[in-house]
Amino acid sequence: MINNYKHNTVLLNEAVNSLHIKPDGIYVDATFGSGGHAKLILSKLNKNGKLIVMDRDPLAIKVAYNILDNRCYIIYDNFSNMIKYIKKLNLLGHIDGILLDLGISSMQLDDSNRGFSYMKNGPLDMRMNNTIGYTAGYWLNHAKYNDIYSVLHNLGEERYAKYISKNICRFKKYNSVTSTMDLSKIIIKSYKNINTYSKKHPATKSFRAIRMFINKELEEIKLLLSSISHILSFKGILSIISFHSLEDRIIKHFMSPITTIDSVNSFSINQQSILNINKDKKFKFLKKIKPSLNEISNNRRSRSAILRIAQKIY
Repeated sequence: MINNYKHNTVLLNEAVNSLHIKPDGIYVDATFGSGGHAKLILSKLNKNGKLIVMDRDPLAIKVAYNILDNRCYIIYDNFSNMIKYIKKLNLLGHIDGILLDLGISSMQLDDSNRGFSYMKNGPLDMRMNNTIGYTAGYWLNHAKYNDIYSVLHNLGEERYAKYISKNICRFKKYNSVTSTMDLSKIIIKSYKNINTYSKKHPATKSFRAIRMFINKELEEIKLLLSSISHILSFKGILSIISFHSLEDRIIKHFMSPITTIDSVNSFSINQQSILNINKDKKFKFLKKIKPSLNEISNNRRSRSAILRIAQKIY
């Protein structure tokens, strides 16, 4: 599968160029995925440069080990644990740039056995590291209505979370929700029952919400951001590509020169902790970049991507 896999890396040149690569610098690609960004970073480093790559997906790590380069150091873990490894390597405060490409990769989405896609039938898994933790199917079959509604409403921003959650619970009275098609059909039926139409597939928001919950994606981002100032060097660059409004809001407010309680009242994901992450304003926001029309036409999955770039200023 690895050899036959084709992947279009989102904002490839823009993200790598944003790091202002120094040939002898030390960089972290915290979401290796299929390695598009990592390979381009390595091409810009000389023999003294170093690249640390991280991923929690075992398949991504297999891909990483295909890179036979002694400048590349591979870490199989969540990026929220980055500071632990940087400390072990005695590199705290010496990292010149960190890149994150959030969300799921095409490699994960296109594999029906991973359970991420509402378009492909497969087991309802959704774990980014499919060797640990419980699956989306296990959670759905054991969760109560209020828990399902909370996830769909808060993480998915799903307008019809109430109806979908009720229909999932009705389905569970007689059957287990075991496949992606089971869940997708329940959601589609929910939309039909309320006579509504959506330009997007009706299951888009619910699948994304459940995936984000199972993988604790927002918590991962906040944990990393809380330690990022200790990891980066003075004038080090932080570049993050996000694909969802909740992710982008956390990143935006972390990088914002002025953050107030009022400015984050539009969302409720642990507001105070977000404010405290960058309370000393050690980072300066540099730029926001979106994919070009040409990239979007060649890769529709890039259409919601936003790259935000900040620099550590002290």
